[in-house]
Amino acid sequence: MQTFTAVFITALLLTTVTQLWLAIRHIRHIRAYRNQVPQDFASQIDLAAHQKAADYTCARTRLSFPSTFTHVLLLLMLTLGGGLNVLASFWANWFTDPIPHGMALIISTVLLLSVIEIPFSYYRTFVIEQQFGFNKMTPAMFFADLIKQYTLGFVLGAPLLFVMLWLMEKMGESWWFYAWLAWVAFNLFLLAIYPTWIAPLFNKFSPLQDASLKERIEQLLYKCGFESSGLFVMDGSRRSSHGNAYFTGFGKTKRIVFFDTLLSRLEPSEIEAILAHELGHFKRHHVIKRIVWSFIVSLAFLWLLGYLMQQNWFYQGLGVTVPSVPSNAMAVLLFFLVMPVFTFLLQPLSSLYSRKHEFEADEYAAQNASAADLIQALVKLYQDNAATLTPDPVHSTFYDSHPPAAIRVAHLKKFISV
Repeated sequence: MQTFTAVFITALLLTTVTQLWLAIRHIRHIRAYRNQVPQDFASQIDLAAHQKAADYTCARTRLSFPSTFTHVLLLLMLTLGGGLNVLASFWANWFTDPIPHGMALIISTVLLLSVIEIPFSYYRTFVIEQQFGFNKMTPAMFFADLIKQYTLGFVLGAPLLFVMLWLMEKMGESWWFYAWLAWVAFNLFLLAIYPTWIAPLFNKFSPLQDASLKERIEQLLYKCGFESSGLFVMDGSRRSSHGNAYFTGFGKTKRIVFFDTLLSRLEPSEIEAILAHELGHFKRHHVIKRIVWSFIVSLAFLWLLGYLMQQNWFYQGLGVTVPSVPSNAMAVLLFFLVMPVFTFLLQPLSSLYSRKHEFEADEYAAQNASAADLIQALVKLYQDNAATLTPDPVHSTFYDSHPPAAIRVAHLKKFISV
Protein backbone atom coordinates (compact mmCIF):
# COMPACT_ATOMS: atom_id res chain seq x y z
CA MET A 1 0.00 0.00 0.00
CA GLN A 2 1.26 3.47 -0.90
CA THR A 3 2.09 5.68 2.08
CA PHE A 4 -0.32 8.37 0.90
CA THR A 5 -3.04 5.75 0.45
CA ALA A 6 -2.67 4.84 4.12
CA VAL A 7 -2.74 8.52 5.09
CA PHE A 8 -5.88 9.09 3.00
CA ILE A 9 -7.71 6.05 4.43
CA THR A 10 -6.76 7.05 7.97
CA ALA A 11 -7.98 10.62 7.46
CA LEU A 12 -11.19 9.37 5.85
CA LEU A 13 -11.88 7.00 8.75
CA LEU A 14 -11.15 9.70 11.31
CA THR A 15 -13.39 12.24 9.59
CA THR A 16 -16.24 9.77 9.05
CA VAL A 17 -16.14 8.43 12.60
CA THR A 18 -16.04 11.97 13.97
CA GLN A 19 -19.05 13.00 11.87
CA LEU A 20 -21.07 9.99 13.01
CA TRP A 21 -20.00 10.47 16.63
CA LEU A 22 -21.07 14.12 16.52
CA ALA A 23 -24.46 13.18 15.05
CA ILE A 24 -25.04 10.53 17.73
CA ARG A 25 -24.05 12.98 20.49
CA HIS A 26 -26.38 15.62 19.05
CA ILE A 27 -29.40 13.30 18.96
CA ARG A 28 -28.78 11.92 22.45
CA HIS A 29 -28.32 15.39 23.94
CA ILE A 30 -31.49 16.75 22.35
CA ARG A 31 -33.51 13.72 23.47
CA ALA A 32 -32.21 14.11 27.02
CA TYR A 33 -33.68 17.63 27.21
CA ARG A 34 -36.74 17.01 25.03
CA ASN A 35 -39.31 17.05 27.83
CA GLN A 36 -38.33 20.30 29.51
CA VAL A 37 -38.19 23.78 28.00
CA PRO A 38 -35.05 25.66 29.12
CA GLN A 39 -35.91 28.07 31.91
CA ASP A 40 -34.99 31.21 29.93
CA PHE A 41 -37.54 30.30 27.25
CA ALA A 42 -40.29 28.67 29.34
CA SER A 43 -42.51 31.77 29.34
CA GLN A 44 -42.41 32.15 25.53
CA ILE A 45 -42.13 28.65 24.06
CA ASP A 46 -44.45 25.87 25.20
CA LEU A 47 -43.47 22.23 25.64
CA ALA A 48 -45.16 21.10 22.41
CA ALA A 49 -43.15 23.59 20.31
CA HIS A 50 -39.95 22.60 22.12
CA GLN A 51 -40.60 18.91 21.46
CA LYS A 52 -41.37 19.62 17.81
CA ALA A 53 -38.01 21.38 17.47
CA ALA A 54 -36.26 18.45 19.14
CA ASP A 55 -37.92 15.87 16.88
CA TYR A 56 -37.31 17.98 13.76
CA THR A 57 -33.63 18.42 14.54
CA CYS A 58 -33.19 14.71 15.30
CA ALA A 59 -34.92 13.75 12.04
CA ARG A 60 -32.60 16.01 10.02
CA THR A 61 -29.56 14.73 11.89
CA ARG A 62 -30.51 11.07 11.35
CA LEU A 63 -30.50 11.69 7.61
CA SER A 64 -26.79 12.41 7.87
CA PHE A 65 -26.07 8.72 8.56
CA PRO A 66 -27.06 7.30 5.14
CA SER A 67 -25.83 10.48 3.46
CA THR A 68 -22.38 10.18 5.04
CA PHE A 69 -22.02 6.49 4.20
CA THR A 70 -23.14 7.09 0.60
CA HIS A 71 -20.66 9.88 0.03
CA VAL A 72 -17.80 7.93 1.59
CA LEU A 73 -18.59 4.92 -0.61
CA LEU A 74 -18.77 7.09 -3.72
CA LEU A 75 -15.47 8.79 -2.87
CA LEU A 76 -13.74 5.42 -2.48
CA MET A 77 -15.27 4.14 -5.74
CA LEU A 78 -14.07 7.19 -7.65
CA THR A 79 -10.55 7.14 -6.22
CA LEU A 80 -9.19 3.82 -4.97
CA GLY A 81 -11.96 1.94 -6.80
CA GLY A 82 -10.79 3.27 -10.16
CA GLY A 83 -13.92 5.21 -11.10
CA LEU A 84 -12.01 8.29 -12.23
CA ASN A 85 -9.75 6.09 -14.37
CA VAL A 86 -12.83 4.64 -16.09
CA LEU A 87 -14.31 8.09 -16.73
CA ALA A 88 -11.00 9.43 -18.03
CA SER A 89 -10.64 6.48 -20.42
CA PHE A 90 -14.22 6.88 -21.60
CA TRP A 91 -13.82 10.54 -22.46
CA ALA A 92 -10.44 9.86 -24.10
CA ASN A 93 -12.39 8.07 -26.84
CA TRP A 94 -14.24 11.30 -27.57
CA PHE A 95 -11.66 14.03 -26.95
CA THR A 96 -7.91 14.07 -27.57
CA ASP A 97 -7.32 17.71 -26.68
CA PRO A 98 -6.61 17.97 -22.92
CA ILE A 99 -8.93 20.93 -22.30
CA PRO A 100 -12.18 19.46 -23.75
CA HIS A 101 -11.25 16.10 -22.22
CA GLY A 102 -10.68 17.72 -18.85
CA MET A 103 -13.93 19.65 -19.02
CA ALA A 104 -15.88 16.49 -19.86
CA LEU A 105 -14.19 14.59 -17.03
CA ILE A 106 -14.88 17.26 -14.41
CA ILE A 107 -18.43 18.05 -15.54
CA SER A 108 -19.45 14.37 -15.64
CA THR A 109 -18.00 13.78 -12.16
CA VAL A 110 -19.72 16.84 -10.70
CA LEU A 111 -22.99 15.77 -12.35
CA LEU A 112 -22.64 12.28 -10.85
CA LEU A 113 -22.08 13.72 -7.37
CA SER A 114 -25.08 16.03 -7.81
CA VAL A 115 -27.39 13.23 -8.95
CA ILE A 116 -26.42 11.13 -5.93
CA GLU A 117 -27.52 14.01 -3.70
CA ILE A 118 -31.01 14.29 -5.24
CA PRO A 119 -32.68 11.44 -3.25
CA PHE A 120 -31.45 12.91 0.03
CA SER A 121 -32.65 16.38 -0.91
CA TYR A 122 -36.01 14.97 -2.02
CA TYR A 123 -36.41 13.04 1.25
CA ARG A 124 -35.43 16.08 3.27
CA THR A 125 -38.03 18.21 1.49
CA PHE A 126 -40.98 15.86 1.03
CA VAL A 127 -40.62 13.69 4.12
CA ILE A 128 -38.93 15.64 6.90
CA GLU A 129 -39.98 19.19 5.97
CA GLN A 130 -43.44 17.91 5.01
CA GLN A 131 -43.86 15.98 8.25
CA PHE A 132 -43.14 19.04 10.38
CA GLY A 133 -45.29 21.40 8.34
CA PHE A 134 -42.57 23.47 6.65
CA ASN A 135 -42.64 22.31 3.05
CA LYS A 136 -44.69 24.26 0.50
CA MET A 137 -43.00 22.86 -2.61
CA THR A 138 -44.51 20.45 -5.10
CA PRO A 139 -42.47 17.77 -6.87
CA ALA A 140 -42.83 19.77 -10.09
CA MET A 141 -41.34 22.84 -8.41
CA PHE A 142 -38.57 20.74 -6.85
CA PHE A 143 -37.42 19.33 -10.19
CA ALA A 144 -37.91 22.66 -11.96
CA ASP A 145 -35.51 24.20 -9.44
CA LEU A 146 -33.03 21.39 -10.09
CA ILE A 147 -33.15 22.01 -13.84
CA LYS A 148 -32.60 25.73 -13.27
CA GLN A 149 -29.68 25.03 -10.91
CA TYR A 150 -28.00 22.61 -13.31
CA THR A 151 -28.52 24.92 -16.27
CA LEU A 152 -27.23 27.93 -14.37
CA GLY A 153 -24.29 25.91 -13.05
CA PHE A 154 -23.34 24.91 -16.58
CA VAL A 155 -23.82 28.37 -18.10
CA LEU A 156 -21.67 30.01 -15.43
CA GLY A 157 -19.37 27.13 -14.55
CA ALA A 158 -18.36 25.82 -17.96
CA PRO A 159 -16.69 29.07 -19.12
CA LEU A 160 -14.90 29.38 -15.77
CA LEU A 161 -13.72 25.77 -16.03
CA PHE A 162 -12.44 26.37 -19.55
CA VAL A 163 -10.51 29.45 -18.41
CA MET A 164 -9.01 27.57 -15.45
CA LEU A 165 -7.88 24.59 -17.54
CA TRP A 166 -6.55 26.91 -20.25
CA LEU A 167 -4.50 28.83 -17.67
CA MET A 168 -3.18 25.57 -16.22
CA GLU A 169 -2.18 24.50 -19.73
CA LYS A 170 -0.61 27.75 -20.93
CA MET A 171 0.76 29.70 -17.98
CA GLY A 172 3.53 27.40 -16.82
CA GLU A 173 4.43 26.88 -13.18
CA SER A 174 2.76 30.14 -12.11
CA TRP A 175 -0.64 29.10 -13.48
CA TRP A 176 -2.11 28.93 -9.97
CA PHE A 177 -1.71 32.69 -9.48
CA TYR A 178 -3.44 33.55 -12.76
CA ALA A 179 -6.16 31.00 -11.98
CA TRP A 180 -6.63 32.67 -8.62
CA LEU A 181 -7.09 36.07 -10.29
CA ALA A 182 -9.72 34.52 -12.57
CA TRP A 183 -11.44 32.95 -9.56
CA VAL A 184 -11.52 36.28 -7.69
CA ALA A 185 -12.95 38.08 -10.73
CA PHE A 186 -15.59 35.37 -11.20
CA ASN A 187 -16.76 35.57 -7.58
CA LEU A 188 -16.97 39.35 -7.63
CA PHE A 189 -18.96 39.08 -10.86
CA LEU A 190 -21.39 36.65 -9.17
CA LEU A 191 -21.81 38.98 -6.19
CA ALA A 192 -22.68 41.80 -8.57
CA ILE A 193 -25.24 39.93 -10.67
CA TYR A 194 -26.80 37.69 -8.01
CA PRO A 195 -29.45 40.14 -6.68
CA THR A 196 -30.82 41.21 -10.06
CA TRP A 197 -30.11 38.29 -12.38
CA ILE A 198 -29.78 35.01 -10.44
CA ALA A 199 -32.06 35.26 -7.39
CA PRO A 200 -35.14 36.26 -9.48
CA LEU A 201 -34.82 32.97 -11.39
CA PHE A 202 -35.98 31.15 -8.24
CA ASN A 203 -38.13 33.65 -6.36
CA LYS A 204 -40.27 36.70 -6.95
CA PHE A 205 -39.06 39.95 -5.39
CA SER A 206 -41.51 42.80 -4.83
CA PRO A 207 -40.87 46.27 -3.38
CA LEU A 208 -41.90 46.55 0.27
CA GLN A 209 -45.43 48.02 0.31
CA ASP A 210 -46.01 48.64 4.03
CA ALA A 211 -45.51 52.44 4.18
CA SER A 212 -45.05 52.71 7.95
CA LEU A 213 -42.61 49.78 8.08
CA LYS A 214 -40.74 51.15 5.08
CA GLU A 215 -40.39 54.55 6.77
CA ARG A 216 -39.18 52.91 9.97
CA ILE A 217 -36.56 50.88 8.09
CA GLU A 218 -35.39 53.85 6.05
CA GLN A 219 -34.82 55.80 9.27
CA LEU A 220 -32.71 52.93 10.57
CA LEU A 221 -30.74 52.81 7.30
CA TYR A 222 -30.11 56.56 7.49
CA LYS A 223 -29.03 56.27 11.11
CA CYS A 224 -26.61 53.45 10.24
CA GLY A 225 -25.31 55.14 7.09
CA PHE A 226 -26.39 52.30 4.80
CA GLU A 227 -27.41 52.91 1.20
CA SER A 228 -29.29 50.25 -0.74
CA SER A 229 -30.95 49.91 -4.11
CA GLY A 230 -34.26 49.06 -2.46
CA LEU A 231 -36.28 47.13 0.10
CA PHE A 232 -37.77 43.91 -1.24
CA VAL A 233 -40.09 41.14 -0.09
CA MET A 234 -39.31 37.62 -1.32
CA ASP A 235 -42.05 35.02 -1.78
CA GLY A 236 -40.31 32.48 0.44
CA SER A 237 -43.68 31.02 1.42
CA ARG A 238 -43.93 29.39 -2.04
CA ARG A 239 -41.33 26.86 -0.95
CA SER A 240 -41.20 26.88 2.83
CA SER A 241 -42.70 28.43 5.94
CA HIS A 242 -39.22 29.20 7.30
CA GLY A 243 -38.51 32.91 7.68
CA ASN A 244 -35.40 35.05 7.26
CA ALA A 245 -34.00 38.39 6.14
CA TYR A 246 -30.73 39.30 4.46
CA PHE A 247 -28.94 41.87 2.34
CA THR A 248 -27.05 40.95 -0.77
CA GLY A 249 -24.83 42.44 -3.45
CA PHE A 250 -22.33 45.24 -3.07
CA GLY A 251 -21.91 48.81 -4.26
CA LYS A 252 -24.97 50.10 -6.05
CA THR A 253 -26.50 46.62 -6.27
CA LYS A 254 -26.98 46.22 -2.49
CA ARG A 255 -30.55 45.35 -1.62
CA ILE A 256 -32.36 44.32 1.55
CA VAL A 257 -34.62 41.30 1.30
CA PHE A 258 -37.31 40.12 3.73
CA PHE A 259 -39.02 36.74 3.48
CA ASP A 260 -42.79 37.27 3.36
CA THR A 261 -43.06 34.67 6.15
CA LEU A 262 -40.88 36.88 8.36
CA LEU A 263 -43.01 39.98 7.81
CA SER A 264 -46.20 38.10 8.60
CA ARG A 265 -44.89 36.87 11.95
CA LEU A 266 -42.88 39.71 13.50
CA GLU A 267 -43.86 43.12 14.84
CA PRO A 268 -42.35 46.23 13.16
CA SER A 269 -39.96 46.83 16.07
CA GLU A 270 -38.80 43.21 15.88
CA ILE A 271 -38.25 43.45 12.12
CA GLU A 272 -36.21 46.59 12.73
CA ALA A 273 -34.08 44.73 15.30
CA ILE A 274 -33.48 41.81 12.92
CA LEU A 275 -32.46 44.22 10.16
CA ALA A 276 -30.17 46.08 12.57
CA HIS A 277 -28.40 42.76 13.18
CA GLU A 278 -27.94 42.26 9.44
CA LEU A 279 -26.67 45.81 9.11
CA GLY A 280 -24.23 45.02 11.91
CA HIS A 281 -22.56 42.50 9.62
CA PHE A 282 -22.14 45.25 7.04
CA LYS A 283 -20.96 47.97 9.43
CA ARG A 284 -18.48 45.62 11.13
CA HIS A 285 -17.15 44.66 7.68
CA HIS A 286 -17.92 40.99 8.21
CA VAL A 287 -18.88 40.41 4.59
CA ILE A 288 -15.65 41.96 3.32
CA LYS A 289 -13.60 40.05 5.88
CA ARG A 290 -15.17 36.72 4.87
CA ILE A 291 -14.67 37.43 1.18
CA VAL A 292 -11.04 38.39 1.70
CA TRP A 293 -10.46 35.34 3.89
CA SER A 294 -12.02 33.04 1.30
CA PHE A 295 -9.76 34.54 -1.37
CA ILE A 296 -6.67 33.99 0.80
CA VAL A 297 -7.64 30.37 1.43
CA SER A 298 -8.35 29.78 -2.26
CA LEU A 299 -4.92 31.18 -3.16
CA ALA A 300 -3.27 28.79 -0.70
CA PHE A 301 -5.30 25.85 -2.04
CA LEU A 302 -4.41 26.63 -5.66
CA TRP A 303 -0.73 26.88 -4.76
CA LEU A 304 -0.96 23.53 -2.98
CA LEU A 305 -2.73 22.02 -5.99
CA GLY A 306 0.10 23.31 -8.21
CA TYR A 307 2.56 21.37 -6.07
CA LEU A 308 0.54 18.18 -5.72
CA MET A 309 -0.21 17.80 -9.42
CA GLN A 310 3.51 17.33 -10.05
CA GLN A 311 3.82 14.49 -7.52
CA ASN A 312 3.34 10.89 -8.71
CA TRP A 313 2.50 9.74 -5.18
CA PHE A 314 -0.55 12.06 -5.19
CA TYR A 315 -2.08 10.15 -8.12
CA GLN A 316 -0.88 6.69 -7.12
CA GLY A 317 -1.96 7.08 -3.52
CA LEU A 318 -5.52 7.83 -4.66
CA GLY A 319 -5.75 4.96 -7.11
CA VAL A 320 -5.31 6.95 -10.30
CA THR A 321 -3.07 5.80 -13.12
CA VAL A 322 -0.05 8.10 -13.24
CA PRO A 323 -0.13 9.98 -16.55
CA SER A 324 3.01 10.47 -18.59
CA VAL A 325 2.08 14.15 -18.62
CA PRO A 326 0.27 15.37 -15.46
CA SER A 327 -3.46 15.64 -16.08
CA ASN A 328 -4.65 19.04 -14.95
CA ALA A 329 -8.31 18.02 -14.78
CA MET A 330 -7.55 14.81 -12.88
CA ALA A 331 -5.43 16.74 -10.38
CA VAL A 332 -8.25 19.26 -9.85
CA LEU A 333 -10.79 16.49 -9.29
CA LEU A 334 -8.62 14.54 -6.88
CA PHE A 335 -7.73 17.66 -4.92
CA PHE A 336 -11.29 18.89 -4.40
CA LEU A 337 -12.65 15.40 -3.76
CA VAL A 338 -10.22 14.59 -0.95
CA MET A 339 -9.51 18.03 0.52
CA PRO A 340 -12.65 17.98 2.77
CA VAL A 341 -11.35 14.74 4.29
CA PHE A 342 -8.20 16.50 5.48
CA THR A 343 -9.78 19.82 6.51
CA PHE A 344 -12.88 18.65 8.38
CA LEU A 345 -11.23 18.77 11.80
CA LEU A 346 -10.46 22.47 11.20
CA GLN A 347 -14.17 23.25 10.86
CA PRO A 348 -14.57 24.43 14.49
CA LEU A 349 -12.23 27.33 13.67
CA SER A 350 -14.52 28.48 10.86
CA SER A 351 -17.59 28.11 13.07
CA LEU A 352 -15.89 30.03 15.88
CA TYR A 353 -15.03 32.87 13.50
CA SER A 354 -18.63 33.03 12.26
CA ARG A 355 -20.10 33.00 15.78
CA LYS A 356 -17.78 35.86 16.73
CA HIS A 357 -19.30 37.88 13.91
CA GLU A 358 -22.81 37.02 15.09
CA PHE A 359 -22.06 38.32 18.58
CA GLU A 360 -20.65 41.53 17.09
CA ALA A 361 -23.73 41.98 14.87
CA ASP A 362 -26.02 41.42 17.86
CA GLU A 363 -24.11 44.05 19.82
CA TYR A 364 -24.49 46.51 16.92
CA ALA A 365 -28.23 45.77 16.76
CA ALA A 366 -28.58 46.39 20.50
CA GLN A 367 -26.87 49.77 20.11
CA ASN A 368 -28.97 50.91 17.14
CA ALA A 369 -32.32 49.22 17.79
CA SER A 370 -33.62 47.29 20.79
CA ALA A 371 -31.95 44.27 22.36
CA ALA A 372 -35.28 43.26 23.90
CA ASP A 373 -37.00 43.37 20.51
CA LEU A 374 -34.18 41.34 18.95
CA ILE A 375 -34.52 38.71 21.67
CA GLN A 376 -38.27 38.57 21.12
CA ALA A 377 -37.79 38.26 17.36
CA LEU A 378 -35.18 35.52 17.74
CA VAL A 379 -37.41 33.51 20.08
CA LYS A 380 -40.24 33.69 17.53
CA LEU A 381 -37.87 32.60 14.77
CA TYR A 382 -36.54 29.73 16.89
CA GLN A 383 -40.11 28.58 17.42
CA ASP A 384 -41.30 29.11 13.84
CA ASN A 385 -38.24 27.41 12.34
CA ALA A 386 -38.23 24.62 14.95
CA ALA A 387 -34.64 25.39 15.88
CA THR A 388 -33.57 23.35 18.86
CA LEU A 389 -32.87 25.27 22.06
CA THR A 390 -30.66 22.47 23.40
CA PRO A 391 -28.00 21.51 20.82
CA ASP A 392 -25.12 19.31 21.86
CA PRO A 393 -22.23 21.68 22.75
CA VAL A 394 -19.59 19.70 20.85
CA HIS A 395 -21.78 19.31 17.76
CA SER A 396 -22.52 23.03 17.91
CA THR A 397 -18.81 23.83 18.16
CA PHE A 398 -18.18 21.98 14.90
CA TYR A 399 -21.15 22.98 12.80
CA ASP A 400 -23.07 26.00 14.07
CA SER A 401 -22.34 29.33 12.42
CA HIS A 402 -24.61 31.01 15.00
CA PRO A 403 -24.30 30.81 18.80
CA PRO A 404 -26.72 28.42 20.55
CA ALA A 405 -30.00 30.07 21.50
CA ALA A 406 -29.38 30.19 25.27
CA ILE A 407 -25.91 31.71 24.90
CA ARG A 408 -27.04 34.23 22.31
CA VAL A 409 -30.03 35.43 24.33
CA ALA A 410 -27.93 35.66 27.51
CA HIS A 411 -25.40 37.80 25.62
CA LEU A 412 -28.14 40.12 24.34
CA LYS A 413 -29.65 40.56 27.80
CA LYS A 414 -26.45 42.33 28.88
CA PHE A 415 -27.47 45.24 26.66
CA ILE A 416 -30.95 45.71 28.12
CA SER A 417 -31.07 48.71 30.42
CA VAL A 418 -32.21 47.92 33.91
